[in-house]
Amino acid sequence: MFFRKKERVEPPILHATDDDFDAIIADHAGITIVDFWAPWCGPCRMMGPILDDIAVEQAERGVRVVKVNSDEAPETAERFGIRSIPTVIFFKDGEPEFEMVGLVPKPVLEREIAECLAS
Repeated sequence: MFFRKKERVEPPILHATDDDFDAIIADHAGITIVDFWAPWCGPCRMMGPILDDIAVEQAERGVRVVKVNSDEAPETAERFGIRSIPTVIFFKDGEPEFEMVGLVPKPVLEREIAECLAS
């Protein structure tokens, strides 16, 4: 019996800075999940693969993931009141809908995406 090695699909994730955040958010009609993170944050590193999967699996539904390194984009983090990371903010048609703070399990993200798409 032969097994095929599962091909790794590169997640279609955008990385935003203070300079381009607004343009990236405004450029998308649909759901944008913005992940505020930092490389030194353990829970952020655990959340990374979850969001990679979401980006690949939900792309056809018009969902995209944008990552913002809060150390490199402090103005954007401050504007959204980011005090703890990871923080995930859901945007719908360019407008913030709600946020989740801390490590969020994949099923919870999937449920929130479904609810956002249905509203």
